[in-house]
Amino acid sequence: MEVVSMAWTPRVVTAAATPVLVLGLMAGVALPAWGSASSASSGSASSTYSQPTWWQKFETVSAPGFTPLPDPGVTTSGAVGPNIDVSNEPGPQSETSIAISPSGPSQIVAGSNEIFRLPMRGYFSSDGGAHWGGVDLPLPPPLTTNGTDFGSDPAVAWDTHGNVFYSYIVVFFSSGFPNGVAINGTEMAVARSSDGGRTWTSTYFALQKGQTKFNDKPYVTVDDNPSSPHQDTIYVTWDRFDGSASSSNGVLVSHSTDGGKTFSAPVFASSTAPGPKGDIGADPFVSPDGTVHVAWHDVQNNQIVEASSADGGQSFGPTHTISPTKVAFDIAIPAMATRRALVYPACGADTSTGPGRGNLYCSWMDQTPANGTDIFLSRSTDGGSSWRAPLRVNDDPTGVANDQFNQWLSVDPSDGSVNMSWNDTRNDPAHLSTDIFYARSANAGLSFSKNVQVTTAPTNETCCGADLGNQYGDYEGIAAMDGSIHPVWTDRRATVAALAEEVFTATITAP
Repeated sequence: MEVVSMAWTPRVVTAAATPVLVLGLMAGVALPAWGSASSASSGSASSTYSQPTWWQKFETVSAPGFTPLPDPGVTTSGAVGPNIDVSNEPGPQSETSIAISPSGPSQIVAGSNEIFRLPMRGYFSSDGGAHWGGVDLPLPPPLTTNGTDFGSDPAVAWDTHGNVFYSYIVVFFSSGFPNGVAINGTEMAVARSSDGGRTWTSTYFALQKGQTKFNDKPYVTVDDNPSSPHQDTIYVTWDRFDGSASSSNGVLVSHSTDGGKTFSAPVFASSTAPGPKGDIGADPFVSPDGTVHVAWHDVQNNQIVEASSADGGQSFGPTHTISPTKVAFDIAIPAMATRRALVYPACGADTSTGPGRGNLYCSWMDQTPANGTDIFLSRSTDGGSSWRAPLRVNDDPTGVANDQFNQWLSVDPSDGSVNMSWNDTRNDPAHLSTDIFYARSANAGLSFSKNVQVTTAPTNETCCGADLGNQYGDYEGIAAMDGSIHPVWTDRRATVAALAEEVFTATITAP
C-alpha cells in the first residue's frame, strides 16, 4: 500500500502543577477520586479522574494575563514531503477529526482544538486533501458580564445533501483574578456549513449551568443511508458528569431532523439504573437500516460497551459489553506521561453492498502484560448483541513495551474495508517519539494488512518546548471513501516546531 500524500482527562497533580489544583479549587469544582491506573511501560502513576478533557484549555485561557493569539484569518496548508501541514498557523492545535463528503472524495472537512485561542478551528479541502484552508467557528456570547467562553472537542460529519456538521463543547467562565475564576456552565454546539466548510452557523443546546456539572466529549454522526427511515438525521453524543459518581451521570444523545437548526432534548444511551456511573468517550455510528449505535468506555466497570436505538435516537435499548479493559480510565505512557492516554472506543458500521454489510466494528487502546499498550478491534455481526474476541491490530513484535494510542477507525462505504490509524512509539527504543501508523482490513475485520508508517518524520511531545499539558490531546481521526483514506493527527516534527503542535494529514490510496 503506497502512501501518496498524506471527557474528563485526569492529570496527576505534582508540585510543579500546583496552580492546576489551586485553579480547580478557586473554580469551586468538586474533584472526585475515581481510582487509579498504572502503566507497565512507565511505572506506576495514579489517575484521579478529576478534570474534563477540556481542562487544559481552561487552565490556559483563564490564567492571569492570558492574551489570545490573534485570529490568523483564512489560512492555507503547507506541504512537508508527502505529509501536509493542514493548520499551518502559530500556536498549538490538538484533537483532530476528519470527514469525507458522500458526494465524492474531493470534498473533505476537518477540525481541531485551538489551545492558545478561544474558538475551534475548521479546515476544508476541495481537491481531495492536497490543499487546505482554515477558518474559525462561532462562539456564543458569555453568560455573564466580562465573562469568557471557549470551544473544545471537535467532531465532523456530512449529510447526503452536501452539508457538513461540526460538534464541539462550549465552556463558559467568569474572569476576575485575584478573586478566582468560576465556571458558569457548559453546552453543546453543532455548527453547519453548506459551502464545504468555508463558513459556519452554530446551534447551541443542552446548557448545563453551574460549577460542578459538566457536559464533555461530544461526537457527531449523520445517518447517510439511503434505505434508512431516518436518513440525514444528525446525532450528537456526549457524557455528563456532576462531580461525583452519582446515577445522574451518563452518556446522552440528542438528534436533529431539520438539518441541525434544532436538536431534541437529550436522552440517555447509558443505563439509568440506580448506582454509581462513570462513562466517557461516546462514539455514535449508524447501521444501514438506520439503527444508531453508541459505544463508550464504562470506567466504573472497566469495559467498552454499546447500546442502540431503532427509533431515531428517541430511546435506547440494553447495554452490551464489547470487551473488558485493563486500564480503568487513562494511562501514563512515556510519550504522553504528562497528559496521559485516554481509553475510548472508535467505531463504524459497514454500509457497503458487500458481504459484510451491517457488520459493526469497534476499536480501543488497552494495556497488555508485556507489549505496552496495543490497539484492539472487535466485530459484531448481530447488530451489537454479541462481539467477537478482540483482535490486536498493531503488528510490532510482542514482548516489547511499545505503546500505541489515540486510534481511530473508518469503514469505507464503497467496499466495507476497515481502516485504522494511531500514534505509535515502535521506532523509538525510549518510547518517547511517535509516528502515525495505518492498517486496513479487507476481510471484515478478521485480520489486518501489514502496518504502514504514514509520517515522514517523528514527533516528540516530551521535550524541547512541547506543550506538556496539551501534548497530543485525547484522540485523532481518520476517514475513508472510495479507497481514498485520510488520517489526521497532531504533529510537532522539527520542521514545524516553531509553530508548536500542528494538524497534519496525508492521503493513502487503497490497493
